[in-house]
Amino acid sequence: MGRGDIKTKKGKIFAGSFGKVRPAKKVTTATAAAAAPKKEAPKKK
Repeated sequence: MGRGDIKTKKGKIFAGSFGKVRPAKKVTTATAAAAAPKKEAPKKK
């Protein structure tokens, strides 16, 4: 499982290909968008 293994992310980067392990575009999910607005932590005294 190294640069020669096209089934791994490192192998896909080396080969310059995309697929399940290394998608061409980042997949955005509803959970990631909903978790984005963070509330500030209360300040300690």
